[in-house]
Amino acid sequence: MISPLAYVDPQAKLGDNVTVHPFAYIDKNVEIGDNCEIMPYASILSGARMGKNIKVYQGAIVSAEPQDFRWNGEDTFCYIGDNCKIREAVIINRGITPEGGTRIGEGSFIMAETHIGHDSVIEGSCVLGNGVKIAGDCHVGKYSILSSNAILHNNGCIGEWALIKGGCRISGNVPPFTIMAHNPVVYFGVNAFVLRRKGFPEDIIDDIAKAYRHIYQCGTSVFNALRRIEADIKPSDARQAILDFIRAHNNDIVAVNANVNEFE
Repeated sequence: MISPLAYVDPQAKLGDNVTVHPFAYIDKNVEIGDNCEIMPYASILSGARMGKNIKVYQGAIVSAEPQDFRWNGEDTFCYIGDNCKIREAVIINRGITPEGGTRIGEGSFIMAETHIGHDSVIEGSCVLGNGVKIAGDCHVGKYSILSSNAILHNNGCIGEWALIKGGCRISGNVPPFTIMAHNPVVYFGVNAFVLRRKGFPEDIIDDIAKAYRHIYQCGTSVFNALRRIEADIKPSDARQAILDFIRAHNNDIVAVNANVNEFE
């Protein structure tokens, strides 16, 4: 299943039923799981650790050297979970230290010309649209969608089940279940359509929407909005996910009114 026109380093470890098409390049210090397919002109470079049932399309580069001055040539890693699709001309950089590493969660779909920087974590079942740019040390929660040409700046964090509209620039932290749009970024509502399709009950979706009305539409501080959420909305996993995310980021989230006093 390996074309004689492909290059596969003798030190690379390939699982069962791996297909490597002509002109693909497999470097040393690479591990590829069962049932993967590497299309022509794709490059899997040193440090790649790929799971099972992954397809890497033409011109993609997995585990490229990190674009960071702190990297000094150490052996570092890029981890790709099972059942991912990595489309044409995607570039995924590996980490800058051996202890870290760039991680793509299982079942993620990364569309053409996307770039994912060093040590970023894309959790499972995410969709990254064409031309998405994710800088180093970012985090994208599970089931999130970044539409075409969205940009996530260094150290940005996007919560689970979020939707970032096309062309949106994110410099900061996006709480879970939200839709963000425009430049400068604004809160655009709750990702209700996707949540319904994935089986979230209507009362939970309503509670999520109510929580974000407190945060984004009542003209109060984030600190005070969280207190209102705890008083006004019954406990649930979704409510707790919102509170935990915002508090873990010291109440610093995108698209809030910067003129409101923190403790107002």
